[in-house]
Amino acid sequence: MNIMIVGVGGQGTLLASRILGKVAIKEGHDVKVSEVHGMSQRGGSVVTYVKYGEKVYSPIIDKGEADIILAFEMLEAMRALPFLKKGGKMIANTQKMNPMPVITGAMEYPENIEKKIADKVNLQAVDALSLAEQAGNIKAVNVVLIGLLAKSTDTDKQVWINTIKETVPEKFLEVNLKAFELGYSL
Repeated sequence: MNIMIVGVGGQGTLLASRILGKVAIKEGHDVKVSEVHGMSQRGGSVVTYVKYGEKVYSPIIDKGEADIILAFEMLEAMRALPFLKKGGKMIANTQKMNPMPVITGAMEYPENIEKKIADKVNLQAVDALSLAEQAGNIKAVNVVLIGLLAKSTDTDKQVWINTIKETVPEKFLEVNLKAFELGYSL
């Protein structure tokens, strides 16, 4: 299974990849995780690859190989499209974050981006930002999306919950468990 997680710095892509990787290990899979990020501390693109299966030799996912893309922001979802394999699935947060060229006025954010993506691939778009806010912290978008992803797997829900409990710091645990439940319930 090849899963690509894309977003911008500060959205929690790395935590999401750690949770996903730990769940796969608990399910008895060989797991490889790799991070690729640019100016992540300045809101730049962040990409994480999570590969698991009987035996995994490389963590890198090439174009056309991702079974699932978990996108934390719509422009990053669009950028990741070439990596999704034919018949793959994209789960995306509908949030739009302006990159620096848009902020400076050099470019415009693409119009109808969600429709453009949905016209090309199997897209499950969700307002994860509102659900994270409902859980108690807008930074829990990542765990809302993990909850939605978890629902589409064969892994027992309790394995996901236990992994979140082991991975998320205690002071953020309650919010993240709520965020997971909100995503899972979609």
